[in-house]
Amino acid sequence: MSGGPGALTDPEEVRVDGPADEARGSTARSEHSGLFGRGLLYVVVMATPLVSATVISPILTRLLGPGDFGLVSAAISLNQLLVAAALVGLDQAVMVQRAEDGNSTTSRGLVATGFVTSAAVMGLAAATAPWWGPAFGFGDSSDVVWLTLAWTAPAAPVLMMATLLLAENRLRPFALLSLVSTTGGQITALVFLLVGKPTAALYLEAAVAITLVSVVLGLVLTRPRWTGILDRAATVRALRLGVPMTMNAVAGYVLNAGDRILIQRTLGPVEVGRYQVAYTIGYVVVVLMYYVNQSWTPRFAELRDPHARLALQGTARNSLYRMLAPTVLGISLAAPVALRVFAPASYEPGTLAIVVVLIAVSAFPVAAGGASGRELLTLRRGRAIATSTVVAAVANIALNLVLLPRWGILGAAVATLLSFSLQSAIKVAVLPREPRWPRTPWRLWALVGASGAVAAASTLVPDTTVLMGIRFVLGAACLPWLVVELRRARLV
Repeated sequence: MSGGPGALTDPEEVRVDGPADEARGSTARSEHSGLFGRGLLYVVVMATPLVSATVISPILTRLLGPGDFGLVSAAISLNQLLVAAALVGLDQAVMVQRAEDGNSTTSRGLVATGFVTSAAVMGLAAATAPWWGPAFGFGDSSDVVWLTLAWTAPAAPVLMMATLLLAENRLRPFALLSLVSTTGGQITALVFLLVGKPTAALYLEAAVAITLVSVVLGLVLTRPRWTGILDRAATVRALRLGVPMTMNAVAGYVLNAGDRILIQRTLGPVEVGRYQVAYTIGYVVVVLMYYVNQSWTPRFAELRDPHARLALQGTARNSLYRMLAPTVLGISLAAPVALRVFAPASYEPGTLAIVVVLIAVSAFPVAAGGASGRELLTLRRGRAIATSTVVAAVANIALNLVLLPRWGILGAAVATLLSFSLQSAIKVAVLPREPRWPRTPWRLWALVGASGAVAAASTLVPDTTVLMGIRFVLGAACLPWLVVELRRARLV
């Protein structure tokens, strides 16, 4: 997950043999403190829509019938897939370009290019919609398809503009644009449904409206450089990184959602629903690791000294491990109570705790892969990143085909953990041999292993009311431990 034999020891324990090493160590400590200070504020902003969606979703299920709610869910999934295609990876190229240049001139030109690529991809999608719309299961709901396309066309440039603000470390403008386009869209859609006739089409009309407002706001905050559209050299260089990152995004979509399709095919919709409930609870930690990686990438890319950057990668990754230990353990201990809050007795929540644990433990390899992935992205090794995700996605499908008939949805959870671990291992394997990738000290591996083992063992405890209450209290007691680790990380 973090390196092979002969790799460096923990960067926090590296000897300082001269002024250069001392300067690098000082840089790593200073940047590390910023990652767990201001850097985590970006994570909070990114996680806010997840929290608001958790609050709003139960209201939507009551306003919309099952059919319309299903169409909204399908449209959101389609939007995520189309946005990844429309961006052509230029959002990742913007971050790296901004770090390499030290200014936003070329990056603002790439944002302008993003408007063109998004329009071109959406034009192609619209022209072929009569063919792929029914294939995706929309059937006669053509209005949903067209509204999703109208939503995606401006959503991709908004995401690119938000990425530029992130790369520029402009927290307040980033928060404003991000929250307006995400949480603002959720609230606007809810208002539309409360005022008008609740339908999937009305929800998507609200999404289109708020996204158009977000485009105007983004234009004011970022001022794209429209002459950059003519900068062929910058565009070609950006696409060399961006196209593989698009493949990575699509493969990542398969890696994260493909098991639901296979469960539906093998075990039926009831098991899909049971798995989704457990997956949602455990996956919260994994999502947070994705947000951490996204918010930290520009800061790492700005460090042009590879030795200082690797020192920071190691210390930051190890600090995340220390924070994940109480987080994963706390969620696992509280899982029986959480499952009964989120799902009725018909879902058999007593059998789902082990699924929650396995998905939550997946956050460890995701954190490891985030560190090595940031390094590969900084080095513009987009193909290597895409390869790791494609191989992991294929492995996930293969494992599900083998394990689902034998172990049911438990097999899907095992496949998820193994696939994320494989993805992380591949990223480390393709890193340059010099400078050498920092490894994790054995004491920290012991902590990671112990937290995972205790989490798994907790699922063997009988689900009586008293024992579930005790487990929940113990899970809540992990919060002070997490706070201590966060303070420790900020003081490194």
